[in-house]
Amino acid sequence: MSAPIRSMTGFASVTGRASETLGFTLSAKSVNHRFLDPHLRLPGGMDALEMELRKLLKEHVRRGHVEITLQLERSARTGVQVNLPLLRVHVDAYRAAATNLELSGEPDLNALLRLPGALSGDAAPTEDQAALQQAVIEVVPQLLAELNTMREREGAALADEMRAGMGRIHQMVTEVRSLRAETLPQIYNTLRERLQSLLADTSISEDRILTEAAMLAERGDVDEEMVRLDTHVQHFIEHLNTGGEIGKKLDFLLQEFNREANTLLSKTGGSAHSMRITELGLAVKSEIERAREQVQNLE
Repeated sequence: MSAPIRSMTGFASVTGRASETLGFTLSAKSVNHRFLDPHLRLPGGMDALEMELRKLLKEHVRRGHVEITLQLERSARTGVQVNLPLLRVHVDAYRAAATNLELSGEPDLNALLRLPGALSGDAAPTEDQAALQQAVIEVVPQLLAELNTMREREGAALADEMRAGMGRIHQMVTEVRSLRAETLPQIYNTLRERLQSLLADTSISEDRILTEAAMLAERGDVDEEMVRLDTHVQHFIEHLNTGGEIGKKLDFLLQEFNREANTLLSKTGGSAHSMRITELGLAVKSEIERAREQVQNLE
């Protein structure tokens, strides 16, 4: 049984409650990256939770830029609390200073409310921290399972597209073989004419004639390139069927694809059939480039 192929693109979100008045939404979003690159957005004072989230993330995800966001949701009845004792201390200090300096006026309420600790409700109270951390940790496996489910769905779709692309490359290689069979007589005639011309020139050494003959024969021979391309197609599909973490393997294999396609193009030219072979070689390179873009998003 093959292992699932995962894209590095995915999103998931779960909700939970730490208490009757404190709920939360935990979300995860991932995109492609060479390595695992976690970014956590948590309320202040939750360092212990961040360490645990990073540990769990490494156990479930191998590659990708992953953003995990925790949003707190308080019940309406809790509202925002005003720290009246703190404000009274500041107001009394203001009035005492104004009296001593013989100044008039009252303190500005907006300025008072911006003082540190004047309002509560922006972060989880200290007594809720432990309950919140425990509640969040309990839903992390569900969150990452849903994230990976989406990544696997995206990976399966990419694999289907790449199988279709490999099929097109195989068809193009088959057409090149057919065209090559039709052009062989012309290639042999060209080679014979060139050799006759060389042999007629008595000033040319036998080594030179053999070298020219070898170069002419090799210049139009693309059998090796076609065999390798077909072999690469077979290996590529085998990797897709095996599944798992195949992104880097396929990326390396596509570099080999590209090398053979470039060699194929360098050996064509001259006849109408050769022009068609050139078109097919360029189409193969286009399929390779499309596959490389898709492979970049695989885990």
